[in-house]
Amino acid sequence: MTEFALDLNDDQKAVREWIHGFAADVMRPAAAEWDEREETPWPIIQEAAKIGLYSLDFYAQQFFDPTGLGIPMAMEELFWGDAGLALSIVGTGLAAVGVLANGTEEQVGTWIPQMYGDVSDVKVAAFCSSEPDAGSDVSAMRTRAVYDQAKDEWVLNGTKTWATNGGIANVHVVVAVVDPELGARGHASFIIPPGTPGLSQGQKFKKHGIRASHTAEVVLEDVRVPGSCLLGGKEKLDERLARAREGGKRTGGNAAMATFEASRPAVGAQAVGIARAAYETALDYARTRVQFGRPIIDNQGVAFQLADMRTQIDAARLLVWRASWMAATRRPFTSAEGSMSKLFAGETAKAVTAQAMQILGGNGYTREYPVERMHRDAAIYTVFEGTSEIQRLVIARTLSGMTIR
Repeated sequence: MTEFALDLNDDQKAVREWIHGFAADVMRPAAAEWDEREETPWPIIQEAAKIGLYSLDFYAQQFFDPTGLGIPMAMEELFWGDAGLALSIVGTGLAAVGVLANGTEEQVGTWIPQMYGDVSDVKVAAFCSSEPDAGSDVSAMRTRAVYDQAKDEWVLNGTKTWATNGGIANVHVVVAVVDPELGARGHASFIIPPGTPGLSQGQKFKKHGIRASHTAEVVLEDVRVPGSCLLGGKEKLDERLARAREGGKRTGGNAAMATFEASRPAVGAQAVGIARAAYETALDYARTRVQFGRPIIDNQGVAFQLADMRTQIDAARLLVWRASWMAATRRPFTSAEGSMSKLFAGETAKAVTAQAMQILGGNGYTREYPVERMHRDAAIYTVFEGTSEIQRLVIARTLSGMTIR
């Protein structure tokens, strides 16, 4: 069993420096342009693919790091570079995690490589769970999947929303209702292969932040997929549904929640990266900005803010690393440690970027400095993959054992 440690080994340090170099040299110079364009930054993804950063091999190596720190370390450095560009690079990972969490070995080997493509023809993937009337309340999901036994096909109908890479993805992973009477326990995940008729992109959203990342609706109209596209297989699904109908407490979990629970510490690491970038910008500014004959960092009002910012960032990173290590070593989240890490890191990113804008004063409010963009990017981290309120609900239920509403 891998012991928890705060020191990265030499290999991890080398990877961190490699990613940091890409973030500093490729991402940061392009960040403002793609934020303004609000388009998928294919050239940046291509550059990441050329060096092996956008690839199945790289993420597999980090995912299977026995310390659990490979993924959060990579996420922090990429999002230190720029959140919008980074999300375009790592957005495919959520769909990949969906397959890893729910799929068979054959499905993992078949579909995850197609999500990334190759250096000469990069692809992206999308995980589709949220709906116009079902965000935090997954039990309100309406997208249906009906089994056509005669053809061994599933027929999907519905509309998904807030899907990263939705509509432009090579592979879509869609969570749908297979048994409405079971609520959230009656959901399953499906692979929608490339070029499947009936899947189309709906509205593309113009967002407050992370604007280089494509976010859109995905419309499913009589989408037919082979039975082999049901993640985990029909036998496993039928067993799980039977247990749920009998009132059993252990049903194998909800398909969407299994994906989100696995990814929450990684999302927390993204928020840490944004917060760290804003803090470093504010620190450099405070050291060089002279007012009343001295650098503004000489004033307690500014210095104490920076002290608090750094303390919050380090605390958030420690929560993320703990949850990541626990997940890698298969220790149960008995106190909802995954949700704790995402909650605290998201709130930290939002607070720290706001403080950075305040330290920069009027300059912080302009697009001449990056903290304005960082502040916009950070706002989503108290919303997506479980709002802060939902994280608190998960934590409170876990601690109390009560059904808190």
